Amino acid sequence: MGRAIRIHRGPGRAACVHCGVGGCFSPTGVSVLTLALDSSTREGSVALGEDGVVSDELTLSVRATHSETMLPAIDQLLRQTGRSARDLEAVVVVAGPGSFTGVRIAAALARGICFPTGATLFAYSSLAAIAADSDGLDAADPICALLDARRDQVYAAGYRTSPRFEELFAPFAASLDEVLAGLDPAAWTFAGVLSDSLRARVVESGARLLPPDRGRPRASALLRLVWMYPEFGRIADPAHWEPTYVRASSAERRLGNV
Repeated sequence: MGRAIRIHRGPGRAACVHCGVGGCFSPTGVSVLTLALDSSTREGSVALGEDGVVSDELTLSVRATHSETMLPAIDQLLRQTGRSARDLEAVVVVAGPGSFTGVRIAAALARGICFPTGATLFAYSSLAAIAADSDGLDAADPICALLDARRDQVYAAGYRTSPRFEELFAPFAASLDEVLAGLDPAAWTFAGVLSDSLRARVVESGARLLPPDRGRPRASALLRLVWMYPEFGRIADPAHWEPTYVRASSAERRLGNV
């Protein structure tokens, strides 16, 4: 087992999603027509929603790259709902971590839609989306959201989803053993996209792990976040916004930039 990481903040107020300070905004809601884009994992998705209702959601094919599937999926989604890009008033996109290429593609598409249409851009962590997709938990249960980061690491972040969405610890990359050593497995519910071997190790630790179909970074979960907590994800300057990758890409490591 690797070194233990002290993760839990202990007593005191937790940081809010994406605001990085104590306390939380009250949910105010976004009711306009909103397009959501997630490409943080192999199984990406796009969704369209308005007034708190998901109009439709499409899952991207795992047999093709996100560069091949996301734009056609957006076009199909708009046609199916009788809308066009000009009707969009907001776009919410996954901010990372996850697939470097996938996150970059979604970010570029989101900016490309917002610039000509004037739509407002929102972005949330893929790990926050995992927590938002974890329905039916006891209100007191904190969630450790996990994504397989490869290279024997995972991305991890901690959240509480009720009575308000709070970030208990910020996203970081470490080995699964380090994450488990830094938390009390009996006090946390774990969720996310993991290989079978990583899932088995979480279960062996004695932690509660949600099944694979719950707690995924879905586009519909991004819609839920923007409807409930828009100020956590609003991007003031889309032209200069960049996703949060948490760690360097393999290409950057090969170039010796890290």
